[in-house]
Amino acid sequence: MAVLQHELTLGEAADLLSRALPGHRVEILQGRLTVTPPRDGSHALSLTKLGRAFDRAGIVEAGHEYVQGIGLWLPALPDDYAIPDFSVVDEDFRDALVQKNCYAPNVFRLVVEVTSSNWSDDLGPKVESYAEAGIPVYIVADRKHDEVLLYQNPVDGKYDAPQHFKRGQSVPVPESVGVTPDLSVDTLLDGD
Repeated sequence: MAVLQHELTLGEAADLLSRALPGHRVEILQGRLTVTPPRDGSHALSLTKLGRAFDRAGIVEAGHEYVQGIGLWLPALPDDYAIPDFSVVDEDFRDALVQKNCYAPNVFRLVVEVTSSNWSDDLGPKVESYAEAGIPVYIVADRKHDEVLLYQNPVDGKYDAPQHFKRGQSVPVPESVGVTPDLSVDTLLDGD
């Protein structure tokens, strides 16, 4: 008896992994399937406090929202998408649904990643992918190297070199985001 085998597309493999690994974040970056483990307590608390900072800064009154873990459709390759830890988006972002719970990059004003065990994705492929997608502001809380990086205003699909911020400093959120909350490096790194 002949057995027909179906070779999975990258998108199908991502869907299978998402169902098989609840709590993990499955993304396709530059044609490569990546899986991130669930957040640890400090990582989750950093994002909670980040949301509070944007609330205090008046994000809703400025006509925007912040969200955690929604898909960002990446235009470089047909199946590419990322699921940023935290994003500031236009309030009508739901009108920009592309597919698979991913939204068009033009509704994203800021993206934040807090590194975990696969920190190199946040410092490599995501920098390139977010710049190609035209994400105006990308902040990386780099727990591996104990600093925060600020990328902004990509030109021709590339960010200039990032600004580096150390413990005891604050990260200035560019006015293009719509609000300018005070973001402590220590809070972004540790959730404290």
